[in-house]
Amino acid sequence: MPSEREILSMMTLARIGYYNLSAVRRLYNKVGSGAELLAHASDIRQVDAEASPKLTALFHDWQCHWQRALEELEWDKEHDVDIICLGDDRYPRRLAECNDAPLVIFYRGNANLNAAKVVSIVGTRHCTVYGEDIIRHFIADLRTFVPRLLIVSGLAYGVDICAHRGALNNGFETVAVLAHGLDELYPPRHKATAEQMTKQGGLLTEHFTCTNADKRNFVRRNRIVAGIADATILVESAAHGGGLITCSMANDYNREVFAFPGPVTAPYSEGCNNIIRDNGAHLISNAADFVKLMGWENEVRLQEAQAKGIERSFFVQLSADEQKVATALREHGDIDASTLARFTGIAFSSLSPMLFQMEMKGVVKALPGGRFHLLD
Repeated sequence: MPSEREILSMMTLARIGYYNLSAVRRLYNKVGSGAELLAHASDIRQVDAEASPKLTALFHDWQCHWQRALEELEWDKEHDVDIICLGDDRYPRRLAECNDAPLVIFYRGNANLNAAKVVSIVGTRHCTVYGEDIIRHFIADLRTFVPRLLIVSGLAYGVDICAHRGALNNGFETVAVLAHGLDELYPPRHKATAEQMTKQGGLLTEHFTCTNADKRNFVRRNRIVAGIADATILVESAAHGGGLITCSMANDYNREVFAFPGPVTAPYSEGCNNIIRDNGAHLISNAADFVKLMGWENEVRLQEAQAKGIERSFFVQLSADEQKVATALREHGDIDASTLARFTGIAFSSLSPMLFQMEMKGVVKALPGGRFHLLD
């Protein structure tokens, strides 16, 4: 654990370098100590003879930033917030590899930010039923392959909150990277989920208290979401969106990037399809694909999972009549073809070949006694 002086020094540097983080990080790397770097605040060229006038000017008013750091430190102590500095063993080691990583992060939670396996799940705020189904199945199936996994997202509407809730429901720890200070929560509607996450994951930010959730802060937040994980997974995205920005950052950090494809006519699959087409992401259709590409499980476990149907595709396109069959099975449970014909109004002669096709697609399973089961 760093000393309080070092913590205050790093917080001060974080404020000084907010808009020139890479340059301040470079200075910090030269001396390896926030306190030591601040000791040269009056003449930064003692640390770097080639420091620009603009960079040296950032340190002129360091005392006011120190005072703000003191106020922040007291608030964090009162509210059980951990202040984790670059160089601290608790600091996410993957994030530390990124040259624009925050000098300080504020964290409330109990998850290990250096878990053996970390995955970020990102995408549109306008998540469709299709996307929700992908997230639900994908996270549930991951339990078969990777029982211990930290899932990271941004607590926003849509894909983010579905990922967090899916993680909680399946016993995974999950961390949200916020675009504001820990004295606020945006969006407020997700407060209950956020509170649960502090006991099964956590909330993380680089921002001091009294920082609003401005648009630019969400873009800054994305680099942490990308840098903290082994892999970033894009579920749904329009042609332009924050999820694509996160994937681009992950590629810049030499991290693995994956995307779920979708119908070519679906507006919130366009970004996913494009990034796959442009070789910016691996195409995956299920948890088995992802685990195999990451090299996180041996072939025996994969084969066992495949035998149980876990490698099913999530991208099956159903006709209107096939959707009627799926709805009837979802509402009434396992039933035979005759009963299905009655519930759906589909002629029995048409239903039999349709059920066979749905079985081939991995949507239904034939059971003894002529009944059918929906693989939901």
